[in-house]
Amino acid sequence: MAGDSFDDLASFLAVAQERSFTRAAARLGVTPSALSHAIRGLEAKLGVRLLNRTTRSVSASEAGERLLLTLAPRFEEIGAELARLRETKYRLAGTIRVSAADYAVDAILWPRLTPFLHAHPDIHVEIAIDYALTDIVAERYDAGVRAGSQVAKDMIAVRIGPDFRFAVVGSPAYFRRRKPPKAPSDLLDHACVNLRLPTHGGLYAWEFERRGREERVRVNGQLTFNSTARMLTAALDGFGLAYVPEDLAAPHIAAGRLAPALEGWWPRSDGFHLYYPSRRHASPAFAKFVEALRYRA
Repeated sequence: MAGDSFDDLASFLAVAQERSFTRAAARLGVTPSALSHAIRGLEAKLGVRLLNRTTRSVSASEAGERLLLTLAPRFEEIGAELARLRETKYRLAGTIRVSAADYAVDAILWPRLTPFLHAHPDIHVEIAIDYALTDIVAERYDAGVRAGSQVAKDMIAVRIGPDFRFAVVGSPAYFRRRKPPKAPSDLLDHACVNLRLPTHGGLYAWEFERRGREERVRVNGQLTFNSTARMLTAALDGFGLAYVPEDLAAPHIAAGRLAPALEGWWPRSDGFHLYYPSRRHASPAFAKFVEALRYRA
């Protein structure tokens, strides 16, 4: 059937319920002649008579009565759902789906979401821990979290965290067995804990920077994870060096559980951003969510 059949069915439903073209036309805000034309077109498409017409009355035919009994409750359901959707335009309610890496969730999202969720109990947030460069539109996420340099140019990006550095750390037990590296290239002779990136299936190359000079090193080691937190645990347990955000390692460095290496080479990241495809038709709940996460220096 043609794409305008929904309107034709709504026209039939109004006439069958009102038993009058005049009253149905007033209900729908159209002229009786336009309504009559729509019904004739629907009957022609279906190949059956839906209404019995006389000069004084209109009633549903046997086929029309069956269609009326089927349509009426479904149109009521559609109308109720549309009303609920209109309500969400003004209510702080709904579900927001977000894709983010575990470190971003622990360090940034969760501390800000805790008061936000307490303040707005009708807003539900679903977080998927994900290191892949996920297509949030294809996977039906409302937003994603990445370092600013990784956000596609066609996305709206909102900074939610400050710049941070990546640190190389190892346990004191590990450094009792091995001398600390003096330069990034020395890492090739060390046991390192790798991170596997699911998007391309490869191992993450550790990045370094010093006085404008950049280096990338593909390290080797016994362990590979797809989680920053697990990499840190492995380093704490003496399995080798880990490359993790500095603030994740800082408490362990202060407590003597980890020791830094290659400090003069630690690179700076441009901070995490929340990104999403469009500002059009954003719900009040999503707008409030973005403002709760927005970074304010």
